[in-house]
Amino acid sequence: MKKVNNVPKGQPLNNPRRESGELKSLGRKADIPETYAPQVLEAFENRHPERDYWVQFNCPEFTSLCPITGQPDFAEIKILYIPDKRMVESKSLKLYLFSFRNHGDFHEDCVNIILDDLVKLMDPRYIEVLGLFVPRGGISIHPYANYGRPGTQYETLAEHRLRNYKIS
Repeated sequence: MKKVNNVPKGQPLNNPRRESGELKSLGRKADIPETYAPQVLEAFENRHPERDYWVQFNCPEFTSLCPITGQPDFAEIKILYIPDKRMVESKSLKLYLFSFRNHGDFHEDCVNIILDDLVKLMDPRYIEVLGLFVPRGGISIHPYANYGRPGTQYETLAEHRLRNYKIS
């Protein structure tokens, strides 16, 4: 039997974060939430908190519901952040973003809710969220929201990026 990292093919790799109970979703069958579920978000310790670096997530299959008509809205959600001590675990982020598919909110609200939930979870140095919503009725909406930790250079970064946001 072929082994990868000394683990038989088809068997999960040993993951100390999962085994310690720090991460509940990673390596397990996904229970996809039926409604908006910020509680599925999980974070883990950043192994490189001494340096600034960017982490980017793209979710090209985001869906939510129009709160007025109940019709589905489709978007690509882009999340870009500079972590501090905690980082979001990607599978939990995927499940969280999936939880919006039966949730009715305006595009701008979805982007701001995502930003607020991730700030609460991670307390990043800096984060921005962009929603590239597919046109409906001939108009596309691309809401953008960001956050920089108050009283730091990241607050200045947030102000600069918002002020210089380019409409494309």
